[in-house]
Amino acid sequence: MSTARQSLGNGTPNAPIPSVSPSSPANTLATPGLALAALGIIYGDIGTSPLYTIKECFSGKHGMEATPANVTGIMSMVFWSLIFVVSIKYVIFVLRADNRGEGGTFSLLATLRGKMRSSRRRWAILTILTASGASLLYGDGVITPAISVLSAIEGLNMATDAAAPYVVPITCLILITLFSVQRYGTAFIGRLFGPVMIVWFSTIGMLGLRAILRQPDILAALNPLYAYEFFAINHGHGIVALASVVLCITGCEALYADMGHFGPFPIRLTWYGVVLPGLVLNYFGQCALLLHDPGMANVNPFYALAPKALLYPLVGLATISTIIASQAMISGVYSLTQQAIQLGFAPRMRIVHTSEHARGQIYMPTVNWLVMLATLTLVLAFQESSRLAAAYGFAVTGTMTITSLLYFQITRYKWNWPLWQSSLLLAVFLFFDSAFLGANILKVADGGWITICIATIIATGMITWRDGRALLAKHYSLMRMPTEVFLKDLAEYSPQRTTGTAVFMSISPEGIPHTLLHHLKHNEALHERVLLLSVLSAETPTVSLADRVNVEHLGQGFYRITAHYGFMETPNIMDVLDQVDKTGLTIDIYTTSFFLGRETTFATGTAPMAQWRKHLFMFMSRNAWNATSFFGLPPERVVELGNQVEI
Repeated sequence: MSTARQSLGNGTPNAPIPSVSPSSPANTLATPGLALAALGIIYGDIGTSPLYTIKECFSGKHGMEATPANVTGIMSMVFWSLIFVVSIKYVIFVLRADNRGEGGTFSLLATLRGKMRSSRRRWAILTILTASGASLLYGDGVITPAISVLSAIEGLNMATDAAAPYVVPITCLILITLFSVQRYGTAFIGRLFGPVMIVWFSTIGMLGLRAILRQPDILAALNPLYAYEFFAINHGHGIVALASVVLCITGCEALYADMGHFGPFPIRLTWYGVVLPGLVLNYFGQCALLLHDPGMANVNPFYALAPKALLYPLVGLATISTIIASQAMISGVYSLTQQAIQLGFAPRMRIVHTSEHARGQIYMPTVNWLVMLATLTLVLAFQESSRLAAAYGFAVTGTMTITSLLYFQITRYKWNWPLWQSSLLLAVFLFFDSAFLGANILKVADGGWITICIATIIATGMITWRDGRALLAKHYSLMRMPTEVFLKDLAEYSPQRTTGTAVFMSISPEGIPHTLLHHLKHNEALHERVLLLSVLSAETPTVSLADRVNVEHLGQGFYRITAHYGFMETPNIMDVLDQVDKTGLTIDIYTTSFFLGRETTFATGTAPMAQWRKHLFMFMSRNAWNATSFFGLPPERVVELGNQVEI
């Protein structure tokens, strides 16, 4: 079979990783390489949080006065947040909830699909929760590049007041450049991720240690009683301070979402061995500086740690590190969108595979430019990283809370834990999640509304697309003719058969698709060989080649082909036909025609959906990427059959 080949990738989010699977026997030897890659790809977001976390706790209209009690109390909260939320909740517990090695909210939903769909109400709630969690991650993906790069460039203000007018333009220039080079893939910059982040964590750790040695009294914050005393002194104002403290744990979801790239062990090794020590030393160092000189609360204590001679190099290193953090989030948004498409939460979009060798090298032009536009808008609208902090915190805490709720479902219905055991763990998780989320709700007016708007728009689109496609599937199921009835009529009436092969794509692997009936009605002829092809999304991230294709001979030259793709894979019909060819059903692409249905929807039907949602679905349908390109079909061999549908 001669076909025009198209590169396939598994859609994993970030830049090149070692080809050894985390679960393979060779993984022991590959652990150092996997750990280095994890350091660069996963920890960029949480690793750059010292740029703004302590600063936000003591600046702005909600900032705390830098008294010894407040400094020690906030440092205690930061330390124990890193321990309980990251080290215990995510690194120890959440990393256990994998779907064949993959993590993330969509992965959780997929693994629950077979166990929960019998309860339609519970399944509907889970899908809404998942869409909400994914939408908040989109908000995180938009805000991370804006706040990270802006925070890094703001370090120039420490060196000279003349830099202030150039902070926003320089930030925009860096972001425009970053988004513009996405089309070339991330292979080159990906090789630099790990080593640069080693330098970053080593540098910030040593700067923090230097300050701790000057003011070791800050080590008293290791005692959690200081966090309790902080709330006892500050009451309601102390709760608001939590909205800034939560910035120290941004990027937790990356630990889970990127688990499939490296496996849990390299992620844990890197966290405990490199990331946690570097972060803890730097946070303690910044608070030690404030104990020594409370006036430093009026500037950025992160940059105040550095000797003046090292300020410019530190700004440069911080800028590179924030670019790495932004790159990881941008690539993660691509992967998230690809998963949404495969699981039926988003319309088809163009996916470009930028590497024939590395997993996860994908680029989505539409997503790229939309995220860039949103990010630049935030930078120009807010101007300062401090004003973006409230929006950032809400995205982080909302996603963390939803992950806890989904994790509870995993423990109950996948692992069959007793209710008391699952509930106890959920209560511990929600104790921290709800405290952080509640504090950020108090700051909705200060910027959290941005995250709510972004998440609401995206979640509405996802749920509307899912419901709209379900209505279309129901419409076509009513029009579909049973296979046995069709073949019986075909044998009785014997329409003209022409040479060649016809491939009719169908949503469902049951019955005869409407496109075939439509074709037969108008042409009164069929090809001598007809393939009924359905591409189905599996509940797993990937599907092995051995399980990819199933071929069933129906008789009279008809074959039903069912192709399965994981939610982190991109379907390619040419590859499917290659697999079919290996089963003995030889297909000549030059004598094969592909028949696709193209529906035109109208909002004049009686479907139980609000009119505005019907119009939104129609808009999304009109702007979805064409099926010919999405499935990798040869355009000159495609025939589209139109159909009007009222919903």
